[in-house]
Amino acid sequence: MTQPETPNQQQTKGNVQLIWKETPAVEGDNYILEVNDLKQHFPIQKGFLQRVVGHIKAVDGVSFKLREQEVLGIVGESGCGKTTTGRSILRLYDPTAGEVWYRRKDGTRVNVASLDQNAMKELRREMRMIFQDPFSSLNPRFTVKDIIGEPLIIHRVARGRELEDRVAQLMQSVGLNPDYMSRYPHEFSGGQRQRIGLARTLALNPRLIIADEPVSALDVSVQAQVLNLLQELKDDLGLTLIFIAHDLSVVEHICDRIAVMYLGRIVEMAASDELLYHPLHPYTEALVSAVPPADPDIRVNRIILEGDIPSPANPPSGCVFHPRCRYNDGNRCVQEIPVLREIEPNHFASCHYAEELHLQGIISA
Repeated sequence: MTQPETPNQQQTKGNVQLIWKETPAVEGDNYILEVNDLKQHFPIQKGFLQRVVGHIKAVDGVSFKLREQEVLGIVGESGCGKTTTGRSILRLYDPTAGEVWYRRKDGTRVNVASLDQNAMKELRREMRMIFQDPFSSLNPRFTVKDIIGEPLIIHRVARGRELEDRVAQLMQSVGLNPDYMSRYPHEFSGGQRQRIGLARTLALNPRLIIADEPVSALDVSVQAQVLNLLQELKDDLGLTLIFIAHDLSVVEHICDRIAVMYLGRIVEMAASDELLYHPLHPYTEALVSAVPPADPDIRVNRIILEGDIPSPANPPSGCVFHPRCRYNDGNRCVQEIPVLREIEPNHFASCHYAEELHLQGIISA
């Protein structure tokens, strides 16, 4: 529940007074992040005057809570809004609507969506991101020392010999040889580049990290190494993670809970094992059917979804999944928007018939 706002800090920028608000932590509340009805709509412009003729609803009402030191996986097809959700939480995109309440180290809660850029710069010490592509997310003109040390210089944390020592320590923590800090990104493999990006993310000792498909561009053998490294760092440093991916087998390895997104909305959310072995939404059932079983002798009935994901500029009426759902009743599913509700303890789904359907999860050996 959103807490009542209390004016806390203000700045003057030109003739405009910038005010942001904080609230004290709730006693017994260990949520580090609370997202309420987050929306990110991008305008569609046409003509010489660039008139707005519509909006792409990339994120359309996402809500969830994240406990400290928890790992939440966000999965779904390409174009479902996973990455946009992560970038909106960190204010790399300014949200169209909604609230993003973050609990800081001192226990106060601040609405990230309403902060000005100066306040965000300070907050980004605690909230960081790992980008998807280790090839394009590193500046090819910078050495490893420059890449990892840049956040330390920008935030005036370290310089000179202290900076070099800190970079060496960070490289060691992610399994890289500090002797390589004078090399450039093109001299490293994909897995090593992702480790460089991870070291840069850890430079300011963050509490919350959003990992945007950090292993999707890597070979399978390297994926396991990076995932194990993330798990070790999470346990050692007490990190809280939002892990964005499209591969459920990867998410199962590292996440405590999983949220399934479709067309800008969360359609199901539960503990990892519960969601994978006992899905309550037809879209989750289809995703789970694509996960190969551990036993190659087990045959799984793969569910092939017909058609493409609808355009977020013109989403379907009623349940957004109904055009591709094999359980579509042609009436209520088409006309009425389902609400994300708690069907079973801590298991949420947005399907009108979640209690009635018996869906297939992962088949154990």
